[in-house]
Amino acid sequence: MLNRSRLALLLCGTAFSGMLVIAGPAAADPTPAPRPTGGVQNCAPDLDICVGAGTGTGTGGGHEGGGGTTGGSHGGKKPTCEIGGQEVPCKHPAWGTFSGGCYYKLADPQPEAGSEYWDGHKPGDGAIYMKSCPPSGIANGAAGPILQGLVWMEDAPGDQVDPAVLAQQAMDRMTLRGPDIGMAPEPGSTGVVGMPVWMWTEVGAETWGPNRASASVPGLTVTATARAEKVVWNMGDGTSVTCTSAGTPYTKAYGRKKSPDCGHTYRTTSARQSGQKFAVTATTTWNVHWEGGGQSGDLTATRSSRTTARIGEVQVVGD
Repeated sequence: MLNRSRLALLLCGTAFSGMLVIAGPAAADPTPAPRPTGGVQNCAPDLDICVGAGTGTGTGGGHEGGGGTTGGSHGGKKPTCEIGGQEVPCKHPAWGTFSGGCYYKLADPQPEAGSEYWDGHKPGDGAIYMKSCPPSGIANGAAGPILQGLVWMEDAPGDQVDPAVLAQQAMDRMTLRGPDIGMAPEPGSTGVVGMPVWMWTEVGAETWGPNRASASVPGLTVTATARAEKVVWNMGDGTSVTCTSAGTPYTKAYGRKKSPDCGHTYRTTSARQSGQKFAVTATTTWNVHWEGGGQSGDLTATRSSRTTARIGEVQVVGD
């Protein structure tokens, strides 16, 4: 069985690379062990362990794919790992792999068979890992993780479910649609060259957000929130309009005014177009922010909708 002294020997190989210092049993040496320098420190008195702040930026995988009302894609920024809102490395040479808010590093050597650390399991049935978690009472996790001891795990942290994978599942559970298109003049009526055209989308969870969903496995839940960032309107006349709002629905009270946030003016008629109409495509870009397991990240999705616009010229009839 590993005692405190054996635990110190087991972990001393990480002392210098990760600023992790293990002291012997407190009763054996009443003089406090010197604490490492070069970073904010915190200690676990019951284990005589001091840990310094780690530095670095960790990244994970993104995802790309397709789907949508009339086609789309999703991808995003690489996820990051956080403790108390502060970004930390997803992998660290001394602490191991970040998973579920703590770090896990394979113990080397592994405890002998029959050790209490195996928790009734046998060597080869999973493995023993050093577990380090953020200290309590330290603002923003500034002191770095504190060694909690040895734990048995059936799967290596790297083999567990990646929160980014659950984030993708959460996004796939959402119903994200292209714009619920509103236009003035309305489709089916005829607009006039040189007159303002208003565009907008009806606002809802599926067309503008926010839209939320979660995905879980035992011990880990990831929650994703989707919000529309912009709508790009391909007007069919060779021009496009980018609107960062849902647009303003038109009412007769506006008369011949231009839309304050999402509009277009056609300079040619649609007479030479297929069906004598401009084919209009509106594509929404969604940002999907997710959090879970001490990590966070962003995915991007696009969804499109289509309509048409008939544009004519004002006819002047002489006497």
